[in-house]
Amino acid sequence: MSNKSKEEVDDLIQKALSKEEAEFFDQLGEQNIPQQFIGLFKGKNSWMNILIAVIHVIALVVAIYTFTNMLDSEVIVDKMEWMFYTIVCFMAMVLLKIWGWNQMDKNSLMREIKRLEYQVSLMKKQD
Repeated sequence: MSNKSKEEVDDLIQKALSKEEAEFFDQLGEQNIPQQFIGLFKGKNSWMNILIAVIHVIALVVAIYTFTNMLDSEVIVDKMEWMFYTIVCFMAMVLLKIWGWNQMDKNSLMREIKRLEYQVSLMKKQD
C-alpha cells in the first residue's frame, strides 16, 4: 500500500472515530528508533530486556579489559589469547544487539497487528 493511500485510510478512520477512539488509534502509530528502544523496557518482558542490557554492559567492560591486557602483553601467545577473549566479547555484544533489534521488530509488528484488528473491529461496528 502506498503512503498516500495509507494516509487517506488513516484520515478516513480518524474522521469516523470518537475522540477517545482517535487517541487510542494515534497511540498505535509508528514509532521512531528511540521510542522503540524505550519500548523494550516496558511490558511483560521488560525484565528480560533489562537483564540483556546489563549483560551487554558487562560484555563491554570485559572487552575493554581484555583489549587493554592484549595491548600490554609482550608475549605473542598472550596477545593472541587476550585478542581471542576480546573478539568473543565483541561477538557476544553483536548477538545481544541483534536480539534487541529483533525484539523491536517484533513489537513493531505486534503494534501493526493491533492497529489492523482495531480497524477491522471498527468496520464491523459500522455494519
